[in-house]
Amino acid sequence: MEKNVGILDKSIRLIIALIIFTLYFSKEMPENLTAVMMIPAGIFLLTSLGNFCPLYIPYGISTCRKSRSGE
Repeated sequence: MEKNVGILDKSIRLIIALIIFTLYFSKEMPENLTAVMMIPAGIFLLTSLGNFCPLYIPYGISTCRKSRSGE
């Protein structure tokens, strides 16, 4: 499994997940919205921690920097 999530992409995903989790645990999120928002928050958290997004594969997207051949 090749990494395809770069640093900026990872940071944005983590920030969004943390905001959603904070709203959930502070009970600021309406109950009917909780399940709908916790699923994407979990996905954002997992993809950012794993540096891999399966949805990027079919489109050939990678936000990682390309390593130089001498490094």
